[in-house]
Amino acid sequence: MAIGGSGGIDDVSRGPIVVGTDGSESATAAVRWAARVAERRDRTLRIVHGFAYVHAFYGGDLPASDEFAEVLTAEARRILADARDVVKSVAPEVVVESQAIDNEPIPTLVGESRTADMVVLGSSGKGGFTGMLAGSTAVALASHAESPVVVVRGRADATGPVVVGVDGSRISERAVPAAFREASLRGVPLVAVNTWLDVDYAGVFSRAVLDDERDAREQEQLLLLAERLAGWQERYPDVAVERVVAVDRPRDQLLDRARSASLVVVGSRGRGGFRGLLLGSTSQALIHYAECPVMVVRPRLGDE
Repeated sequence: MAIGGSGGIDDVSRGPIVVGTDGSESATAAVRWAARVAERRDRTLRIVHGFAYVHAFYGGDLPASDEFAEVLTAEARRILADARDVVKSVAPEVVVESQAIDNEPIPTLVGESRTADMVVLGSSGKGGFTGMLAGSTAVALASHAESPVVVVRGRADATGPVVVGVDGSRISERAVPAAFREASLRGVPLVAVNTWLDVDYAGVFSRAVLDDERDAREQEQLLLLAERLAGWQERYPDVAVERVVAVDRPRDQLLDRARSASLVVVGSRGRGGFRGLLLGSTSQALIHYAECPVMVVRPRLGDE
């Protein structure tokens, strides 16, 4: 595994792997996945449970009754204890921290991301993380977190390659070292995917026009892909790399490859996004529909 230098693995926080849980089946899968990651990276696993739904019952700033607060506290303890038991069953050597936090899930997890190696969530939830990653929480966290965010969905225990989307944007460049790192830690190949048809051109250009341009564009995109991967293959010589250039929409190509991948890694938005757009359509599609876990890598300050 490569270390040192700039712009890569050395930029990754030495903080814990953070996982949000609400006791749901989806959250339990996320805890299991995060425990294995913490074991591979020799990191502390920090399990967080939010129970800000106190305010949903009492509204505004009205405090909950002592009896109700005790019930919520006991439930939070049970959820965290169950999560710790899950970790023991899959990665008994991992050091575990756990905390119940009375706060809304998005600011809680964004706050955790400031010192985390990554933040991990399940694809749906209940309780303290109401609607967790059914939509709004996933998008908001992937839009604002300061660490990579992983949505555990689909085949959480898949052993296929790591797939990374590369489109030439500055933000997607951050996804490349993260993907190499994940592939190296897992001992699996890396599939680097580039597409150049970002919209449906069927009603705009004829097939003949696309065929005439295909060879030139393919060479252009292969060169771009080679430039973006340059250096990283030398730093991760253990990772076999497959380069894929396709005439397709990015989300379609990545969703298709997610069916046989162990992880898909993308930047929070790509070259088609408007400046200031926090999460692109491809990232959102993967969060909602990918058949394996998805890592969304956020830009550094100044990358946008």
